[in-house]
Amino acid sequence: MLEENYTQITEFIFVGLKCQPQLQVSLFLLFLLFYLITTTGNLGMIILIHADSRLHTPMYFFLSHLSFVDICFSSVVSPKMLRDFFAKRKAISFLGCALQQWFFGFFVAIECLLLASMAYDRYVAICSPLLYSISMSQRLCVQLVLGPYAAGFLNTMTHTIAAFRLPFCGSNIINHFYCDMPPLLSLVCADTRINALLVFIVAGAILAVSSLTIVTSYSFILAAILRIRSASGRRKAFSTCSSHLTAVSIFYGTLFFIYVRPSAISSLDLNKVVSVFYTTVIPMLNPLIYSLRNKEVHAALDRTISKSKLFIQDRIRVRGAALTRD
Repeated sequence: MLEENYTQITEFIFVGLKCQPQLQVSLFLLFLLFYLITTTGNLGMIILIHADSRLHTPMYFFLSHLSFVDICFSSVVSPKMLRDFFAKRKAISFLGCALQQWFFGFFVAIECLLLASMAYDRYVAICSPLLYSISMSQRLCVQLVLGPYAAGFLNTMTHTIAAFRLPFCGSNIINHFYCDMPPLLSLVCADTRINALLVFIVAGAILAVSSLTIVTSYSFILAAILRIRSASGRRKAFSTCSSHLTAVSIFYGTLFFIYVRPSAISSLDLNKVVSVFYTTVIPMLNPLIYSLRNKEVHAALDRTISKSKLFIQDRIRVRGAALTRD
């Protein structure tokens, strides 16, 4: 009876971001600016880390992967959202929605666990500085990066396959600007308790492991900093993890606000507003957080610019000498 009572949905329609028509252009330009800063900032961070040998350390190895994930994470949502600002019909195919949800879940899980890997790296750097180069071996660093990718794959395969095998009936309108799981499951005409259980087990395990790793690491870091006698020593130790702590606070604070806050203050419209922040703003903030107060990044940027200037001057000089000979 159930199979006879629903029509197979081939596409979904986004409600999108509700705004006054006169604000559409301004919001489009604002989010376009965010996306451009995100891509250029994170790509610049990746290039800088790989170009400067002094940044070939575990901390910046993790940061380069975080920048890559931020570019991909933002690109899953932002281009479609920007296009829909002026689209009369904000449609996405059934397969397109599944792919968007797949990549979204993939990169969110990776970012959670990468931040945990970076917290462990900061713990070793502050609590065991003399053994840092031995403890954070290349093999361990690779494992701490591959682990989040494997967990992200498991997370998104579980949720996406389970959700898109369910029957969708009635309305195909998603009250969001991308294929997020909660508004998507509200269109299902079947029992979704198994999906909720899967989210609790898989996504809950990822959040629990990453959160526990971060909290435990920073508990030991705080204890180690408090044992330092000099105020300058404490400031120096804290400065090595302040950027990461800021990024963790913003990212996890936003996720917990959406998925863990009391249902009394829960609403899809509020979710959309907060989702804008962590899909467009947070990926843009990460390279700024790690570069503005980071002396090593500033020094690497100065060295790279100086090398680029010397290279351009040499090319001009060689070109000028060639023209003189001709």
